[in-house]
Parts: sequence; structure tokens; C-alpha cells
Amino acid sequence: MWRLEHSDATTSPDVARFGDLVNEHADFFAADRPIVVARAPGRLDLMGGIADYSGALVLELPLAAATLVAAQADPEPRFTVLSTDIGASDGEELVSFPLAVLESGGRPLSYLAARKLFGGDRARRWVAYVAGTLVVLQREHGLRLGHGLRLLIHSDVPAGKGVSSSAALEVATMQAICGLLDLPLEGRDVALLCQRAENLVVGAPCGVMDQMTSACGEQGRLLTLLCQPAELLPSVALPPELEIWGIDSGIRHAVSGADYGSVRVGAFMGYRIIAGLAGLEARPLGGERVSIEDPLWHGYLANISPSLWEGAYREQVPATLDGKTFVASYGGSTDAVTRVDPQGTYAVQQPTAHPIYEHHRVRLFRALLQNGEAGYETFELLGELMYQSHASYSACGLGSEGTDTLVELVRGAGPPAGLFGAKITGGGSGGTVAVLARSGSRPQLDRIAEQYEAETGRDVTILGGSSPGALQFGIRRLVREPWGAGPRGGALRAPHPPGGAPPPPKTPP
Repeated sequence: MWRLEHSDATTSPDVARFGDLVNEHADFFAADRPIVVARAPGRLDLMGGIADYSGALVLELPLAAATLVAAQADPEPRFTVLSTDIGASDGEELVSFPLAVLESGGRPLSYLAARKLFGGDRARRWVAYVAGTLVVLQREHGLRLGHGLRLLIHSDVPAGKGVSSSAALEVATMQAICGLLDLPLEGRDVALLCQRAENLVVGAPCGVMDQMTSACGEQGRLLTLLCQPAELLPSVALPPELEIWGIDSGIRHAVSGADYGSVRVGAFMGYRIIAGLAGLEARPLGGERVSIEDPLWHGYLANISPSLWEGAYREQVPATLDGKTFVASYGGSTDAVTRVDPQGTYAVQQPTAHPIYEHHRVRLFRALLQNGEAGYETFELLGELMYQSHASYSACGLGSEGTDTLVELVRGAGPPAGLFGAKITGGGSGGTVAVLARSGSRPQLDRIAEQYEAETGRDVTILGGSSPGALQFGIRRLVREPWGAGPRGGALRAPHPPGGAPPPPKTPP
């Protein structure tokens, strides 16, 4: 049976449970090679959200719910992944393919080829988040494996709820692979590489806040990130009088969805138009992309002040614009991960305004938390900033009936019930609502969840708690004990003696 090499009273319950899962799937691993375990949490987006791709400040809480990955070297040159929970979403639990498919002509597979390889089969599309980390390590760090890999994955981060299940999966996978191969990477590097995997292999145009929180978050504190492109600032502690909760709306969210992508495209169109109005020179890069030498705002909408936006630019940025006219007039946008469709029509003014105001709101939110005035008026002001953020999401077209209902239920209960503010999180269009509440307000959250379920017929999950990011957690090692040895040093239970051959691999995706 497998046990933690080192264990003490601080070992989290989910790590112990995951060890039991390893023993339940003992046939998946060879008995004569060590296993490393990595852990990465989901995140609750308190303030900032979609403004991350426009350079805003964001405040994120690493959640208690996390993804765990166990990795072992395999003498066969294959990449084999087993997920204990992917079957719930109609995906194949076990996927295996030869490492040779990740090369072309002796060189690492291109990102475009990798996206096509893993995106063709819906049942195996989830593997792109896992194998994408290996593709990125091969392309960006020259990684060459002399052996195969076997990965066992389990996640408690609910998928499609706007709490970064994808980032937790990417970060935990990369940490496990790097730990197994003794490849040291700083937390910021892990996050940026995982974002690259999601942007270029999965094909989801996410910003970087999710991966940064999952990799670099601190338990019980708000990760503070200036997304220009990913500058960690000192984390912020909540006053003991406050706590943060998430309420799942029961409406599935997807950052790869058309709403999120079109709003992002609209924001970059707006930046390109403002740069032109300001006389900044654009240089064509081909493929409907341009680069802009920008000494004023350094390429980020968030650096434009609300007063400058209102006084100089709002009325000159169109409410909507078709892609054909935009490309003909401006040559393209500066965004490397989205494309302006000439046949599409995009909202531009509101997606441009959102990050300008959101950056200002987040800075005010942080300042209120840091000034030490933990009083009723401060809590109401924090809540109002959240309500403003939620309204701005809705104006961009990223709201949903369910999240709007939850926010209004929180607003209706209000400060007398210890509830100060609420907003949609992450990419919007469903998912989870973040709630700022007085400590000890869980009963009020339960009542709101019950009312929401009664009104909508949707099941609700309440998310709370916090845990360290992947870098703080580090790497745990599992070692083999002879069958029948008594528990010691964090021994993990096995329901039956291990044995038998590994499960037969499935064909490449």
C-alpha cells in the first residue's frame, strides 16, 4: 500500500482522502516507482474578474476545494491519465496515447496542432487541460522526456461554476510533472505557462488571474494581482468581522463560450480605437493583429482613468461595430488570443468601459480593506462596489437570470442580515456569485439558497473556506509499504491488496 512519506497534524483531509484513492486505484501504478502528489485550489473572484485581460487589479480568494494529481514515471513512452470524477460529465475517465504524438518531425508539436489533436473528440477534450501543460513545457522549456507518465486526478472543485476548475487542474498537473522531474519553476512562471496551455492548447481566451491564484494564493488572504501582465502585490487580509462565500447559481459557465470571447474582443477593439484617437502608432503584424507603442497606458485599458474616459473618449467609441469595418479601419487588435471575425458585430463601448471602471473599483476596495477602518459604513461601501461590478457585467452581456436573482436576494436581505454585497464571478454568464458577509452568516446564506432553489428549481452549492496555493503546498511523496504493514507516519488505507496489470490504454485522442 502507498503512504505519505511525511505526514503530521497539518496534513489536510483532502490529501489523506486522495491517498486512499491512490490505494483504491493501486493497479494503475507500478509498485517499484515513487509517486509525487501536487494540489491546487480553485478560486473565488471577489473583485476584478474579466478586467484581468485589460490589465486591472484583481482580488482573489483561493478556495478550500482543490484538485489533486498523483504522477509516476512509466517506462513505456506513453502519457496515461485517469480521472476519478470526469465520468460525471460524460467524458472518458481513462485516456492514453504515445508520447510520439506530441512531436512532429522530431520537434515539439505546434500549439495549433495540439489544439486540433485534443479538441476533436468531445469525450476526451478534457485531456487538453492536462496534456497541454506537457506541450507547453516541451515548447517553452525544451523538456524532453526519457520515459512516459501516468497521472491520477481527482478534483473537488466544481466544474462549470466559475471557480476555476480548469486552472486548478492545469496548475496541479504542472506541479506534479515538475515535481516528478525535479524541474523547479517559480509560482508566477507556473501560472503563466498554465495560462498559455489554456489559451493555445485548450483554446479558451482566459486571463491570468485564475492560474495565479491557484499557484500563488495564500490561505485566508486575498491574492492581489496587477494583471500587467501578472505582477503579484502584497496579499490583503480580510478583517475578522468579514467572510467571503460563493453561491453556485446552477447555471453552467464556460470561459470558452461566445459571450466571454466576444466581450473580450470588444474590449480590445475599444483599446485600438482609443489608441488611434490618442495618436499612437500601430504596426501591422499580420493575421489581423497590430502592435502599438504606448507610452501613455502601456497597452492596458485599465490604465485609462474613468475621468479621462468620460471626458475624452466615451462618445467617440461606438456602442457596436462590425468586424469588417473595424479591420478595414484599424488593421486589427493587439490581442494575441482572440480574433476579430469580419462577419461578426461586437459590442465595443461597454466592454471598453468595464475594465476602466473595474480597475478603479478594485483599487478602492483594496484601499478600504487596508485603511484599518473595519466598521459598518466601510462594509456597506465594499458591498456597493461589488454591486456596481455586477451591474457592469450585466451591461456587457455577461449576466444571467440565475446570478441576477441571487444578487437581488442578497441585496434584499442586506446588512441587517449581515450581507453587504454580491457579484457574479469570473467570466460571467452563469456560474457562481461571490458574497461579502459578516462572519457567522452561514445560516443567512442557507436561507437564500433555499429561497433560490424554491424559486428556480435549481440545485445550489455553497462554497466557502480557503486553502494554500500549489506553491505553498509544495510536493508530497507517496512511498510503498509492504502489504499488511500497520499504519504509521500517515499511512493510507487500501480496501484490497494491490495487484494485477495496469488497465489497458485507450487509443490516442
